[in-house]
Amino acid sequence: MEKTLSDTYKDILINEVLNNPDKKFNDNTNNLLSALRRDTIDRPVIFVGKGSCGVIAGANGTYDAVKEYISARSINAELLEVGCGGFCAAEPVVEVQLPGRSRIAFQQVMADQVDHFLDQIFNNILDREKAVAQYRNQYHEPWEGIPFLDELPFFAHQKRIVLDQCGLINPERIEDYIAREGYQAFIKTIRNYTAEYLCSLVEESQLRGRGGGGFPAGKKWRSALKTASDKKYVICNADESDPGAFMDRSIMEGNPHRLIEGIAIAAYAIDASKAYIYTKAEYSLALYRLENAIQQAKEFGLLGEDIFESGFNLNIEIRKSAGAFVCGEETALISTIEGRRGMPSPKPPYPSEKGLFGKPTIVNNVETLANVPAIIHNGPQWFNRIGTETSKGTKLFSLTGKVKHTGLIEVEMGTSLQDIIDKIGGGIRNDKEVKAIHLGGPTGSTIPPQHFDTPVCFEALKKVNTLMGSGGMVILDEDSCMVDMAKFFMDFIRKESCGKCIPCREGTLRIHEILENITRRPEHESGHQTLERFKGVMQLEGLAEVIRDTSLCGLGKTAPSPVLSTMKWFRHEYEEHIFDRKCKAGVCKQLRSFYIDVDKCTGCMICAKKCPVNAIIGSEKKPHFIIDEKCIGCGICLDVCKFNAVYVK
Repeated sequence: MEKTLSDTYKDILINEVLNNPDKKFNDNTNNLLSALRRDTIDRPVIFVGKGSCGVIAGANGTYDAVKEYISARSINAELLEVGCGGFCAAEPVVEVQLPGRSRIAFQQVMADQVDHFLDQIFNNILDREKAVAQYRNQYHEPWEGIPFLDELPFFAHQKRIVLDQCGLINPERIEDYIAREGYQAFIKTIRNYTAEYLCSLVEESQLRGRGGGGFPAGKKWRSALKTASDKKYVICNADESDPGAFMDRSIMEGNPHRLIEGIAIAAYAIDASKAYIYTKAEYSLALYRLENAIQQAKEFGLLGEDIFESGFNLNIEIRKSAGAFVCGEETALISTIEGRRGMPSPKPPYPSEKGLFGKPTIVNNVETLANVPAIIHNGPQWFNRIGTETSKGTKLFSLTGKVKHTGLIEVEMGTSLQDIIDKIGGGIRNDKEVKAIHLGGPTGSTIPPQHFDTPVCFEALKKVNTLMGSGGMVILDEDSCMVDMAKFFMDFIRKESCGKCIPCREGTLRIHEILENITRRPEHESGHQTLERFKGVMQLEGLAEVIRDTSLCGLGKTAPSPVLSTMKWFRHEYEEHIFDRKCKAGVCKQLRSFYIDVDKCTGCMICAKKCPVNAIIGSEKKPHFIIDEKCIGCGICLDVCKFNAVYVK
């Protein structure tokens, strides 16, 4: 079996790098670190982005094709997997580093393009359509005419702290992480700081929880530290359940050791010897890389008993969740780890006082914990200088929707929403008009264009009646229907409600029914049903406020947010659906009316044959007509017409 760098250089990395407080390395150690950072290489290195987004785009096939290319030609090259670098719109991403030259990234490299692509690069010829950017490195000769990564608008307007190594290192090799000062903050902590002092450092940094509420992390840690107990626990909440959110998954896939180091520091801060990572069972790639990282950390003595002779013990266990949205709430999460049904519990007592198995427990999400090593390494004052007066550091967002450049981004607190859309996202696709930003997932709120100057900041977002949430950001354009979006989220929430609170359980169901009624085709509606529909609409806002005010947990309290925010800023769209029975965006199928332009119709009869309800009539080679009373608004006729004769009103 071939020896890995971990086997060959393990002692050097432990004794000369991790176990060396002076950080004065001899030439052999410096040369090893340089090789691990790939500052110096003696053979080509090919990196394939194999995060989940890359895999979905075809990265597995690309990786296999690269492997076959190297093998078939007996090329002495190193092939590595890396996580997602954030620019998901460019996947599958392949990066190539030739000896002495800058590492260069290529976009959308499919399996069938690999042979031609590598033939060119190995002959110092660049496919400039696929070449996105190159990495800046003082030891490497840059490629002429190719921008540096930090010059691309997508990256230039970001500030990457948590994501600084995602897409750069091999997440399955602990030595890559150690070579870039990984675990140095943890070793520094257990050798130099008391738990009390460590809590003070985190408090001084003003790090706030990135899971949504923004509670000060240091304050939570100190509460757990001061609570007397024979056992204490740390739980990493990696159970991101928001549709479209993938921040936590990308960190676990791209740099799992960063998370493990953050968990280890947090455990030391409250004197906990056991930690749990709670994440989705379907995150197969993240789970594999986490399990691998935990095992490597044990082999390097970074987990286990008497870590680096400090007297500190820590074991980390992964718990797989079934993906219930309510289990993102910390007390419901704790219930499932204990083997009970995931249902929220009243607070106080808070988990920091009485949590898992009745013991003091801190629950932080992935992004919060991944910030901790950088704070310890650089000092709280460094972190304190980033961001706004009340919101320090950076924030991760999954930028999705109708924006040109989708992906995972990290911006400094205080960056405006408009800058995120225009400078990082590249504006709206197809030059459409932007309509809104939906922030915070299913229980988040919608922000209209007049408030796009709002900075990313806990307090500033509250002023426009929204929360930052975990970081799901969906950009909506003129073709989006706000009523349909609210209905989608309410459908999700009613299914995910644990059922403990009657207002949440029954109220979310009723709101969804009301929204269904106002987006339903009205032709068979009786007078009584019309009255019921209007009555329901009149009750909508009051019902939403009752749910918000009387629910027990955060899910219920924020469940009506999509409805309340869209009704506040886009009331005219609700009125259009209710009174005019029209959906201007053409999204609500049952409110669409289809027509055939007789001047364009050739009588090919394709639409008539495809119509599932026989609502289209006409003779061959003669103009056809749609019977509106029979039409169900499915849109098949619009899709199959080759002459653009079908249109929607």
